[in-house]
Amino acid sequence: MNKKTIIFIVVGIGLIALTVMKLKSNKEKAAAKIYIHDVETPILVEAAQPETHTFASAFSYLGTFDPFKQNTIGSDASGKLIRLDVEEGDRVSQGQVIAKIDDEMLQIQLQNVEVSIEGQRNDDARNAALSKDNAIPGVQVEKTKLGLRSAELQKKQLQKQLRSTNITAPFSGVITKKLVDLGSVIGPGSPLVEITDISSLKLTISVPERDILKFKFGQSVPVSADIYSGQIFTGKVSYIAVQADKSHNFKVQIIVSNPSSQLMAGMYGSASLSNTKSVTALSIPRKALVGSSKNPQVYIVKNGKAVLTSFNAGTSDGEFIEIISGISKNDKIVVKGQVNLQDNSNVKLTK
Repeated sequence: MNKKTIIFIVVGIGLIALTVMKLKSNKEKAAAKIYIHDVETPILVEAAQPETHTFASAFSYLGTFDPFKQNTIGSDASGKLIRLDVEEGDRVSQGQVIAKIDDEMLQIQLQNVEVSIEGQRNDDARNAALSKDNAIPGVQVEKTKLGLRSAELQKKQLQKQLRSTNITAPFSGVITKKLVDLGSVIGPGSPLVEITDISSLKLTISVPERDILKFKFGQSVPVSADIYSGQIFTGKVSYIAVQADKSHNFKVQIIVSNPSSQLMAGMYGSASLSNTKSVTALSIPRKALVGSSKNPQVYIVKNGKAVLTSFNAGTSDGEFIEIISGISKNDKIVVKGQVNLQDNSNVKLTK
């Protein structure tokens, strides 16, 4: 190895070493700029204990708006998907074709059966004429007629299978999920799309035992949505549970007309009833609520940690929610700062 070659090798190694050092330096600088939250650092929150609150003049029951109809549309046929005419967010009408499965082989089979039927009918006509002259036995005539009936039934079956290759919307709504792509090979029962109808919505509320007799089937009930402050919608009671849950609350559903799609599924809502008697009960601020109305939860501060706790809610007046069970009067409830919390997060209370 000559001196010149050695110099090239040394220079090359030096350049590689410099490159590695530079990359390492850049990585350290980039890492220093990235903020990584220290999960052990306490999060500053504000907490309050439940207090006795009087619910007067009107009771409000917190709930969540659910779609009036929601269904996953499947296929009755099998084959390759050659048309898919919808995307998520598209509106569809009842009976509208939303997808098409390749039906070429079924069309060929149908043509073959139709040829067979034509031949069977010709044979039947000839055999009927020959039978009058006692030229053929009656058994042969009967077999021809049975063959014709069998072919006609096969034709009806193929026609039904052909209709099944056109997948239609069973009701009007919006495509909320597309579960397959064009060209997919699917089988009977394969889910294709999800259709959601929000032309009406179902507000599902939980009513304490003491108030359930105030609700009647078909009763008109004022309904409000948290997102539309002060706006009142009219709902009608469509379902009252005949059995309470473990907390002696009854499920009640209220249908709310939504022709302009102003309301959306998943929103918080409340149903209100006027009342001549007030109720005084242990309550928490509504702003402390996390989770959904079906499973109301709050963060309770225990030993320096925020513990996510489920509870049973009763009536509400917009500012306070009645506690049926699950929270005691000595618990410290997080009322501010819970957006930054997870179960068992370290917390520090504001003074």
